[in-house]
Amino acid sequence: MRPQHDDPEIPDDVTEKDLHRSARNELKTLSKENAEGVARHLAMVARLIDDDPELAHRHAVSASRRAGRIAVVRETLAVTAYRTGDFALALRELRTYRRISGSDEQLPLMVDSERGVGRPERALELGRSVDRATLSAGTQANLAIAMSGARLDLGQPELALSELQIAQLDPAVAYSWSPALFDAYAEVLDELGRDDEAQTWRNRSRVAARALDDEARVDEDETIIVVEEDLELPAHIDTTEVENNQEHRRDADDAEAAENRADDTEEDADGVRPTQD
Repeated sequence: MRPQHDDPEIPDDVTEKDLHRSARNELKTLSKENAEGVARHLAMVARLIDDDPELAHRHAVSASRRAGRIAVVRETLAVTAYRTGDFALALRELRTYRRISGSDEQLPLMVDSERGVGRPERALELGRSVDRATLSAGTQANLAIAMSGARLDLGQPELALSELQIAQLDPAVAYSWSPALFDAYAEVLDELGRDDEAQTWRNRSRVAARALDDEARVDEDETIIVVEEDLELPAHIDTTEVENNQEHRRDADDAEAAENRADDTEEDADGVRPTQD
């Protein structure tokens, strides 16, 4: 039996038209009345997610109970679960969303949820399971941040740095995900004791954030040229360091893969296999 759930109230001024058109289109397989109710709950999630994630999650649960086979509904439930710290539920819902939609665009959140349940090794394995070239630029950036975090969880700061050394780590332009990527890079530099470089990237993060603030509702694929005034910062990344770190990361990945194969062999011998979701 399902646990008791009381639908949270929805203000009268909230209508299905408050939900983004693309999300409303996914609800067309539902009856008109049900689609309207689900849309209003999803609209409430969008309204509340930043200020009251717990209440937003209740609305997402209500939507899921009415339209559990709709990809955007399961995706929304996963995001609200993640925001409330329920990483196990987030991971389960993200797997369902991925199965229904066929999309890998929420892979960064899946990797971070694996970290949240204390499985950084599995997070890395999951992140490596998809060809990153098939992902959008923003998803690639967010995946790099999540993978870097998993490396830090394992006490591998040099590999964490190399995870972030991707094409999107460009201080000359700003996208919606640039400040977070620059801040993540600064955090790892701090871990390595490279304080001056860390401060440089924090400054770049602030410059990018200011540039984005000057543009109303910047699309993810829109480019803004950033001019770094009063900051004598190098506009390039040391490619030698990048190549060395990437080679180090590949060696570590090979070692992890060998260890995983050894673990699998031992599990087979014991007649025990991990649960597959």
